Formats: sequence, C-alpha cells, structure tokens
Amino acid sequence: MPLQEAELPAEVAALATGQNCFLVFFSSRMDGKLWCPDCVAVENLINETFAPESSPFAVLVYVGQKAEWKSQDNIFRKDPWCLTSIPTIVRLNDAGEEISRLVEDDLLDPIKFSSFVQSHDA
Repeated sequence: MPLQEAELPAEVAALATGQNCFLVFFSSRMDGKLWCPDCVAVENLINETFAPESSPFAVLVYVGQKAEWKSQDNIFRKDPWCLTSIPTIVRLNDAGEEISRLVEDDLLDPIKFSSFVQSHDA
C-alpha cells in the first residue's frame, strides 16, 4: 500500500486505526528536503520498503522543523509516542497499540530492519 503522510497527531490516529501498520517518524521538509541527516540516510530504504502496493501499510509522520523538534514541548515527544530520536519506526497492532519500535541507527542495520518489518507478517 502506498506510503501515507501525516503531520498532526489526529491525522496519525485516523490513518492508523483498525489495521496493523508502521508509523515512520521523520523530520519535516524544508524546501522539499529533510533537515535531519539521519532521516535523509534512510529515506530511500523507507520508500523502497513501504511505497509499493504490496508493502505493509505505513504512515510517514513529520515531527516538525528542527527548532520544533528540539523543543521538549513537541507533541511527538509526549504520550503516546514519547519519541527521543528521529527517525523512529513504530509498529502498531490493529487496536492502535504499540508493539515495538526501531530507532535511529538501528534502521540502517539491514538485519534489524528486515526482521522488524517482516515481523509484521507474523
């Protein structure tokens, strides 16, 4: 299923309800480019994994510009997501509950990433 995009928690909740899915938390774009170098490093991997029609359902969630993200008041740093780093991928069950997450450098580990995504089929 094509990768969906969201910027607000309400959009995330609406898109993620009622199905197993992945939430991919990324920096927002400025002039069409991600400001976070770690997000840039995994962008192609995320697109190759989640964009095809046959891929697991995923929502790309933009956490804000750099100053927004760095603020401890950022809405994605609070419940229910409690993010500390981006990029982060969160796997949800069909009730919208978090099952597991993969954070920052672990996304670049091919074994960890593959295992994490394939666990969706289990």
